[in-house]
Amino acid sequence: MPTVLVIGSFNVDHVWRVAALPRPGETLGLGEYLAGPGGKGFNQATAVARAGARTHFVCALGEDVGAQLARALATADDIDLRDLRATRPTGTAGIFVDAQGRNIIVVAPGANAELDEDFVQTQGEAIGRAQVVLAQLESPTAAVARGFSLARQSGAVTVLNPAPADAEIPASLLRMADILTPNESEFAAQLLAHTGQTIDPAHLATQDESTLHSLCRDLLRDGTVVVTLGAAGCFVSHASDQRRGDVHLHYRVPAEPVTPVDTTGAGDAFNGALAASLARSPDAAFETHVRYANRYAALSTEQVGAATSMPQDAQVRSRFGD
Repeated sequence: MPTVLVIGSFNVDHVWRVAALPRPGETLGLGEYLAGPGGKGFNQATAVARAGARTHFVCALGEDVGAQLARALATADDIDLRDLRATRPTGTAGIFVDAQGRNIIVVAPGANAELDEDFVQTQGEAIGRAQVVLAQLESPTAAVARGFSLARQSGAVTVLNPAPADAEIPASLLRMADILTPNESEFAAQLLAHTGQTIDPAHLATQDESTLHSLCRDLLRDGTVVVTLGAAGCFVSHASDQRRGDVHLHYRVPAEPVTPVDTTGAGDAFNGALAASLARSPDAAFETHVRYANRYAALSTEQVGAATSMPQDAQVRSRFGD
């Protein structure tokens, strides 16, 4: 069965829905509160599973109610949960979502910070069975690097989502990514960190294709960069000798028409669906995988929540077709 292994975080999300996002020193009334599962790693693992690929999830959990929630939800989605039992409590996140679906998020890593190289090394057999290894950076970079090293040895495709935007990523880890999937803010942050170039993420989507392609190649000499651009869709840039079945070296994929109510987890939906599609149809042109991931992410925004908003593959195909 097509298999994806995800290395990443699990958080318990505390979400407040408000008319407008709070400003410094401001107290808002009339908000709605809910709690549920999240963390970029778990969101992406849930998306992988619901998009139709067998899923292994390597993470760290505390000995608490949050860990119990993670195990129950993993079982419900048939996710093979492989967790290090940490001394710290399970990670948490505070999320504010406004009436337009925009959000601000603060994360307390907790147990996620304890995921280490040695534990990832023990997952070598599972990594060896995976067609795709997907990771983000709410977990220590050393743990992700060990997972990617094992993936490279077994021939798996490595997908790195360089999130959150303030993550410090060694150049050596960037070079281990076959596919890099930043959003506008993450792309700008990593471009500044690794090349010294300053760009305004708010204007990234308006840049012409040749400029975007040049910036992508400055950040990642080899491999593929997919910059997600929210309502503007995404931009794909390949290295000249690694087009992954595509005709064009670089191109845009437009966003799908939806009515978003909550964009929390949309990037995670994109990454999980991209990884699942790559595992399911490894010989398909890369553009096919990106279009599927775009549709999957778009549909996820029509539901409230992060992991809980991830649609099933059948829902995506019913809405948009094959």
